[in-house]
Amino acid sequence: MRGILTLLFLLAASSSISAQNNYDVSLIPKNLLPYASVVVRNSEETVEVKAPDNTIYHTKEAVTVLNKNGDELARIAIWHNKSMTIKFIKGVVYNSFGIPISKFSESDFDDVSATDGFSLFEDTRIKHFLPAVTDYPYTIEYECERHSKQSLNLGNWRPSQTKGMAVERSSLNFICKPDFNIRYKEINIPQKAIINTNAAGLKTYYWELNNMKAIKDEPYSPNPDIYLSSIKIAPEKFMYEGINGSFTNWNELGKWIYDKLLLNRDQLSGETIAHIRDLTIDIADPKEKARKIYEYMQQKTHYVSVQVGIGGYQPFTAADVDKLSYGDCKALVNYTQALLKLANIPSWYCVVEAGNNKISMLNDFASMDQGDHVILCIPFKNDTTWLECTNQKMPFGFLGDFTDDRTVLACTPEGGKLLHTPKYTAQNNLQARRASFIINDVGELSGNMETLFKGVQYDNREGVINESVTEQIKSLKKTYPINNLEIEKFNFSQDKSLQPVTTESIKLTARDYASVSEGKVYFMINPVNRTERAPREVRNRLNPVYINEGYTDEDEINYTLPKGYRLEKMPLNITITKPFGNYKATMILNGDQLVYKRQIQLVDGNYSKDTYQDLVDFYRNVLEADNYSVTLVKNN
Repeated sequence: MRGILTLLFLLAASSSISAQNNYDVSLIPKNLLPYASVVVRNSEETVEVKAPDNTIYHTKEAVTVLNKNGDELARIAIWHNKSMTIKFIKGVVYNSFGIPISKFSESDFDDVSATDGFSLFEDTRIKHFLPAVTDYPYTIEYECERHSKQSLNLGNWRPSQTKGMAVERSSLNFICKPDFNIRYKEINIPQKAIINTNAAGLKTYYWELNNMKAIKDEPYSPNPDIYLSSIKIAPEKFMYEGINGSFTNWNELGKWIYDKLLLNRDQLSGETIAHIRDLTIDIADPKEKARKIYEYMQQKTHYVSVQVGIGGYQPFTAADVDKLSYGDCKALVNYTQALLKLANIPSWYCVVEAGNNKISMLNDFASMDQGDHVILCIPFKNDTTWLECTNQKMPFGFLGDFTDDRTVLACTPEGGKLLHTPKYTAQNNLQARRASFIINDVGELSGNMETLFKGVQYDNREGVINESVTEQIKSLKKTYPINNLEIEKFNFSQDKSLQPVTTESIKLTARDYASVSEGKVYFMINPVNRTERAPREVRNRLNPVYINEGYTDEDEINYTLPKGYRLEKMPLNITITKPFGNYKATMILNGDQLVYKRQIQLVDGNYSKDTYQDLVDFYRNVLEADNYSVTLVKNN
């Protein structure tokens, strides 16, 4: 009888818990399961600005992990530093029936540095936790509160943060005093803000989203910010590290950055002033003066990152960089700007969102959190020049794909200006290769190959150039898919003019490259630049096709073959033309000379979702042509 009563008590308790939290997996709406690895059962974000230097962030969230692919999506990661302190974290783990199986608290979290690996000073840390659960599905519920001493960055709300995440319910409640005004931008939010005044006389902004299906993984999709739901919030008046400010547009934000973070940080010593004047005294062309100063800065300094307090936004003084010979992107840009000023060359400090994905500032919404890097713009008349100041080897006036083709904020004495960085077109981004190879009668390949890299492809060998000779040879052998490859001699050279070019020259051999058997010679015609795979099939695609960066590859290989052979099959001759690109491959045999030519071009841009199958078919045809095998037959 006692066992029966205990069983009934446990069943009743389990029923009560399940009814209270509703975390039984069977209660998830079936329409949320396709493509989902996790489901956000309930998420409640509350942001309350109590004062310009006191903002409270409260989070309560429950996430169900459906399979092992969802583990990392459900990992709790909470960043903190001296200005953003954690008050508490607590949580519960539930099994698939919604029954609690364990609890956790802040002491269970790992606390690690958020350093990027090259920061000199950085106080940001991340507490993270993932329960050791292997029985799927399971649910993590946690609650957290953090206090911030600033109100400049108020965070962005993203109900669904990534692909594979469905959302059952998610809400944001923003609370502030009546005189604390905000601007906000709703992106893919079907329900607009509900604005009220609560019982305490505080102003509230409330958003809620329900039953959001998971976004499936689709290759060649646009930046997720375009199709995921989010809300950006920016204050009209704020405090950051003891500095007050206000802005409602990019002009005012750029003016605040210039006046409060940059002004009077460009002084340099008399010795440096004299040196720069001596360095440029015989140069009349302002652009050549700028190049000389830029190259001096590159030789003198090296990059470190500074992410502590106001240093996250304010650069070292130019005098400090001059003395220490290092700085972060902000400091090196400010230093270069100060050096250029000595030569009467005006320049602009520009905030940019850096990375291979091109993310631009929003034209209609100004906020401080839309950039993570700083570059320099020199507005020469009819010839605007851009400088990346953190790379000691970057050519003057070249940005590469880290900051190209995107809208940035220039901070000037007159205020902020939105500018667009240079775009490197598919034609500009050229890799052009010419090779002369000999295949002898035992199948050995030998010869010379020269490759030019231009546009964003200029950087294709940057990592290899900086390696030791031994590592360079290893890297080149990995780059070129030639069996038994031996590199007898190689060289890299770089032309750092306004249209920079990297040149790679290689002398090579490869035994048994061609198979020789019973009067026939077999070999792959394209040994150096083959497409490895085609994009996978996607049924019922939802997103448009987006190609982030265009490029052109041109290859020409002249083979000298053993005498007395002819082609056994029709020579390769294929041309494919599509809106997003083109491909052409041909071969011509004339005596013992075989000439192979290949060109592939991909054009960046947005294309309709119906284009995706064309893209898949395009690469399948390219894959087949790139793996074309030549068969030579001995003449009778």
